[in-house]
Amino acid sequence: MHPWLRRAREDAALLLIMASTLAVAVPSFDPPATSARPVVDVVHGIKLTDRYRWLEDGKSAEVQAWTKRQHEVTLAWLDANAPPVAGLHDELTAYFDRDITQPPFFKKGREFFYRTRKGEEQAKVYTRLDGRELLLFDPIALDPSGKTSVGAFVLNRDASRAAVATYSRGSEITDYRIIDTRTGAQIGPLLPGIEAFHWARDERYAFVTPRTKESIERQEPHRCYRHRLGDDAAKDELLIAMTDAKDWCSVYEPEEAEVTVFETGDFYSNTIRIRPLGSSAEPTTIYTSKEFRAGADFRKNRIYFVTNDHAPNFKLMAASYDAPEFDRWQVLWPEQETVLDGVDVTSDWLLVRDKKDVLTRVWVHELSGKRMRDLPLPELGNVSASAYDIDKNVVYATLSTFTAPGRLYQIDGKSLAWSLLWEDKPPLDTSQIESKLVFYPSKDGTRVPMFLSYRKGMKLDGSNPVFLHGYGGFNVGIGPEYVRSWATFINRGGVLADAGIRGGDEYGERWHDAAKFGNKQASFDDFIAAAEWLVREKYTTRERLMVGGGSNGGLLIGAMLTQRPDLFTAALCQVPLLDMVRFHKFLIARFWIAEYGDPDKAQDFAYLLRYSPYHNIRDGVSFPPTLVTAGEYDSRVDPLHAKKFVAAVQNHVGQLDPFLLYMDFDSGHGYGKAKEQVIRDREYELRFIFSRLGMR
Repeated sequence: MHPWLRRAREDAALLLIMASTLAVAVPSFDPPATSARPVVDVVHGIKLTDRYRWLEDGKSAEVQAWTKRQHEVTLAWLDANAPPVAGLHDELTAYFDRDITQPPFFKKGREFFYRTRKGEEQAKVYTRLDGRELLLFDPIALDPSGKTSVGAFVLNRDASRAAVATYSRGSEITDYRIIDTRTGAQIGPLLPGIEAFHWARDERYAFVTPRTKESIERQEPHRCYRHRLGDDAAKDELLIAMTDAKDWCSVYEPEEAEVTVFETGDFYSNTIRIRPLGSSAEPTTIYTSKEFRAGADFRKNRIYFVTNDHAPNFKLMAASYDAPEFDRWQVLWPEQETVLDGVDVTSDWLLVRDKKDVLTRVWVHELSGKRMRDLPLPELGNVSASAYDIDKNVVYATLSTFTAPGRLYQIDGKSLAWSLLWEDKPPLDTSQIESKLVFYPSKDGTRVPMFLSYRKGMKLDGSNPVFLHGYGGFNVGIGPEYVRSWATFINRGGVLADAGIRGGDEYGERWHDAAKFGNKQASFDDFIAAAEWLVREKYTTRERLMVGGGSNGGLLIGAMLTQRPDLFTAALCQVPLLDMVRFHKFLIARFWIAEYGDPDKAQDFAYLLRYSPYHNIRDGVSFPPTLVTAGEYDSRVDPLHAKKFVAAVQNHVGQLDPFLLYMDFDSGHGYGKAKEQVIRDREYELRFIFSRLGMR
């Protein structure tokens, strides 16, 4: 650290000590030196200086050494100042490292499931055949290090074969293998670098979308091909070629319908075209929009669509194959005041799921669309997912609660009777945990929902340690969800708050649009209001309030740090997006232009610059202690965001509190981690949380 910067920090420390005598003492942290190498850009007439542009080059040996050193000093600080919590490691190990059989899935009377045994780093794929269990696919046999995991498992029409995706170190860059589902034997060569795989009807071909590490780094636009299984990929037939990496394509042949489907779109709008199976004619466009989207379910005699086309809360429509164009669609469920959350079509009924104040309900309709009645749930909970099995004529529905992991039920397609099919019984004690839904006013008076989970008997005396979580983007909202490893926090007196801020899907597309593009500040304001409400209602105080979020939620936490560092005592910022001026230049981030805007456009750049955390670090203001986490193999959010932000905060005038970079060198955006990594990373996160909130 430069001597002048150290002196400036010492001067600022005196001012901050006088201004915040109630602050909890924080152990000092002396970060590794980071050289500033200014790069000046002129963007839409504004000169921007990027002092840490050099950290964007993750392949550089110098950047790798810098990252390793940052991680080492972070571990040293955590080990010294966030010591192990009695019983925590054992609780996490008991939860994560145990025999776990995941919910089964079915096709043509065959049952398949993922299972992880105690001591195994990754899940394996099994089937039940002739009354016995058979191991079909073992990723540990491919990679004994345990860092390769199974992704998609795509069954063919009669479930005799499956296309199995694997990816390494959480990269989500997948290779596919075709296997025989009676023996597990591989059929044909490896299909490397395939993002999506769909069986063609004749099953001699597949529709594939390539994606490799190199193509992501070059931001190559999506392409969709027809691939003959067993042939060299160089012989593949190109079907769709997008021209911008912000757009996607997909080709597939539904199992019930005699059509080939061609879809294109961006993150929030799409075009659907179809042509008769086996035809080479130009496909017919049945839906297209640059503003709205429609999700299609191609059944034997009818197409069902869930769309937000001039319906922010979504509606259900249907069409025949004789008249499939949008202007011929019929409305089965018109837009309601509540949000349409899902539809399942059985032999006799339409089961329509809607969402009122973020809680779901199920309604029974005739196939004509006439509402008959509600469908009572078999227990108190929330239907978080559902899928129809045409072979058995049943709907598989997952019920979620805060204190029990999701239970899988099946609903008979005729009688609508529920029966329990699967449940997990983890070793975490949730008997003393309860949850409730509250509402609070945001800055502009908007009513915002928030779930709170806490120990029974909690007192509203301002003394509770609270972790406030938020996301607020991409139509991802809150709902009742099992607390999982958060039980270790709640059972020690913590309160977990999950704010349903704007940008999610809590109240349909209007709620999402209210924090999209230039409205992004609304999600930040909602989160600020949540923190203020928790203090005002005496759940906690500023000194016992911590905030956290990941990915888009990491952007949220970055904005909280730069806009309202006075609201909380510490932060957990996971796999974050933080440089909003250059985000679109890396990996798959052009997809997100539909959410944030395009920095290459002057109007979008203006509002992005206003809130971009990397560009709004104020000298003289010390951010609260913060743990920033990232994965070196992240193919979604480039870890450069975390690296640059940490470097900038550590070296700005006035930063007194620890600002830590925790780097996982064998993972990506959080998916596919080996079990050992999951336990290690989660324990460090919780140790940091407990230490900053004064918990034991």
